[in-house]
Amino acid sequence: MAMEYLVKVGEAEDSSIGRGEGKPSAGPVYRSIYAKDGLLELPSHLHSPWQFFSDSAAKYANNPMLGRRKIIDSKAGSYAWLTYNQVYDSALRIGSAMRSLGVNPGDRCGIYGSNSPQWITAMEACNSQAVTYVPLYDTLGANAVEFIINHAEVSMAFVQENKLPAVLSCLSNCCSNLKTIISFGDISALQKKEAEELRVSCYSWEEFSQLGSLDSELPPKQKTDICTIMYTSGTTGEPKGVIITNGALMAEVLSVDHLLSQTDRVLDEEDTYFSFLPLAHIYDQVIANYCIHKGASIGFWQGDVRFLMEDLQELKPTMLCGVPRVYDRIYSGNKLGNLEKGIAQAKAAPFFDKLVFEKVLGNCKQTKLAFGGRVRILLSGAAPLPRHVEDFLRVISCSTLSQGYGLTESCGGCFTSIGDIYPMVGTVGVPMTTIEARLESVPEMGYDALASVPRGEICLRGNSLFSGYHKREDLTREVLVDGWFHTGDIGELQPNGAMKIIDRKKNIFKLSQGEYVAVENLENTYSRCPLVASIWVYGNSFESFLVAVVVPDKQAIEEWAKQHNVTGDYQALCENQKARNYVLDELNSTGKKHQLKGFEMLKGVHLEPVPFGIERDLVTPTFKLKRPQLLKYYKERVDQLYSEAKESKA
Repeated sequence: MAMEYLVKVGEAEDSSIGRGEGKPSAGPVYRSIYAKDGLLELPSHLHSPWQFFSDSAAKYANNPMLGRRKIIDSKAGSYAWLTYNQVYDSALRIGSAMRSLGVNPGDRCGIYGSNSPQWITAMEACNSQAVTYVPLYDTLGANAVEFIINHAEVSMAFVQENKLPAVLSCLSNCCSNLKTIISFGDISALQKKEAEELRVSCYSWEEFSQLGSLDSELPPKQKTDICTIMYTSGTTGEPKGVIITNGALMAEVLSVDHLLSQTDRVLDEEDTYFSFLPLAHIYDQVIANYCIHKGASIGFWQGDVRFLMEDLQELKPTMLCGVPRVYDRIYSGNKLGNLEKGIAQAKAAPFFDKLVFEKVLGNCKQTKLAFGGRVRILLSGAAPLPRHVEDFLRVISCSTLSQGYGLTESCGGCFTSIGDIYPMVGTVGVPMTTIEARLESVPEMGYDALASVPRGEICLRGNSLFSGYHKREDLTREVLVDGWFHTGDIGELQPNGAMKIIDRKKNIFKLSQGEYVAVENLENTYSRCPLVASIWVYGNSFESFLVAVVVPDKQAIEEWAKQHNVTGDYQALCENQKARNYVLDELNSTGKKHQLKGFEMLKGVHLEPVPFGIERDLVTPTFKLKRPQLLKYYKERVDQLYSEAKESKA
């Protein structure tokens, strides 16, 4: 293999020649060519992300830092901005107020709410005082906020106004830890009274700010201090608190800067970032810290997906981070995709026409207007971005598009494709400059790290990894083995050295005839069917075939019904046997087109009109399927599908 974008720094380990009984083979250790002389190390003078902010506040004091749209008569207007100096003073006052109420370095402070200037200010206030901030969010499932407050021993929490009822509702179960609540805005007398009855103090943002001062002495900070404990959704069990140190977070930020300096143009004070992915997750948080480090501006969305494109066009950002679900929504409106379904051209994609085609008239430069007109960097992460979507976006956006791969445990991106290197399209690229990587064989799934096309579990080590799971040494030992973090994701090394994510180690099961099924790979294939908005494929070792629950594309299924004189609304169509048969046939046609094996074909589908949602605990906040929860929710339907399929064969 040429491996033109990798440097080998360690040899392969073959289990057949003494690596140890029960240990799978491991491939060579690689670094990115951009770290060929050694992994990026944190400079000795940097100790805390607070330095990123304080340095930028001194250098860019009057530049716009945080912005959101002004709401006038219930309508969103232009963006209003807080300068670096204004946010800096606010963070100092808030941090001072925290200390005045007994929150000390190393204590834990919660932040609960959607992306906003207050979120960032609360984070920086914690950084100023060496206090560990803990994002709180309810999308981890029922009672998640209560669980995190108690598990992390959160003593103070900053809470968005519309989240106050959720905190107050569980306060009786966590008031032994939580002693102070600060609203992002105002707080009612009734809410204060309810909390104070449980001996919990409540403040509005302004009230709390008045408790602090600008001249309080700041405590010393170390690279090894815990910056944040970030709870991950996972797909089973309770949330896990991922411990991220100051050093790991800063190394990740500097690695982003390093790679952009090598392959593109780094951000500067003229750039604007559009923040809409949750700040409670590592992805947006790292990019926000990077923007702060570079003196760039951060504009927030309104928090309503209906106005996402409107916010973009008002802000006119130069940088946008998304997830495949968001980018695929843009792609899915593409006329070509719908024309392939046989839908009339005039009706093929009104949504996409409105957003793009009516504005661009085929001109690539004007296509950028759909993103505000200035965007030059698009990043994608959290899940694999389909090749056809990536190709499409590169063409219509005229921007550098880089797909990355990472986990909370890797402090965000640990691999990234290089935007201007076309052979990396369809891959997640090469390791970040803080990371070394190797593949480890997974024999039970047929993945061999030493084969001519190396495939195996992606394992990482380096300077931007987590330090373990909070209060869960058992889970930490499971994934940190001999200095290597085992991601659980299956990668395939391409001839040029780029990595492609092809599977998930745990998402495999055996059918009754002994065939192994890599279900995530199948779902990715079936998702290529234009009729599919979402799909969950199910099978088990007691059955010989697969079934699926499908959320069909509403417009496509309604157009099919019209063409075939089938009556009823969308929900009724999902219950219609003819529609079910049509979707099943189209799915299997897609499977054959992409050369799936016979046992990988579907024998039955249930059509679900309601998208798999966070509110039903069926997906994670990054829209990964929660398989145990899906099985529990659809158990009756799955059993019915198996019964129907067996009856039809009899």
